[in-house]
Amino acid sequence: MSGADLQARRDLIGAARLMAARGLAAGTSGNVSLRVAGGILITPSAVPYEALTPEMIPLLREDGGYEGRFRPSSEWRFHLDIYLARPEVGGVVHHHAPHCTALAMARRDIPACHYMIARFGGAPVRCAAYALFGTAALSAAVLKALAGRTACLMANHGGLAVGRDVSAALAAASELETLARQYLLSLQAGGPVLLSEQDIQEAIAQFATAYRPNNGD
Repeated sequence: MSGADLQARRDLIGAARLMAARGLAAGTSGNVSLRVAGGILITPSAVPYEALTPEMIPLLREDGGYEGRFRPSSEWRFHLDIYLARPEVGGVVHHHAPHCTALAMARRDIPACHYMIARFGGAPVRCAAYALFGTAALSAAVLKALAGRTACLMANHGGLAVGRDVSAALAAASELETLARQYLLSLQAGGPVLLSEQDIQEAIAQFATAYRPNNGD
């Protein structure tokens, strides 16, 4: 195992543990992956995140086969299909966080209720159609819901976010759960006043400036 490969596996484990620590996943629910040379690294199926070691992380190839002793997450298919369809994506985080999952159970999109929806490419953050977990049908539904977006909900299932790397994907997944919670709270207050498409486009443009890399220059 090369130094770069070892570090990538450590990064993946760190993201999975942070996902759990932030309350986005309980037990072995959810899954995390990142793109590497030769395929993707993905959390293994049915292994608690705190028990993971670098050697336990399977390498999933583009043909759907894998290398390693431990089988990949049962949701490997939509992870792989996202990477194949979206070359800009370097990390994927799928969770069963409470507020995202509550909206997914109601099969509700997240509308333009807050300018932070621009973080995910625009409004709405869609809820993908229901399909059995681990299936090609679910993968197709997820890809459709992700069109032009960096996050989606999954009907009767949970939430998903992508990013340029696994850290960015985890940050997006955390912010998706925050937005879902705020939307649910606003519904209890009578429902949000939605922003216009112009408002959202202006927010997207502002994001390009306000959230560009900040290196002190």
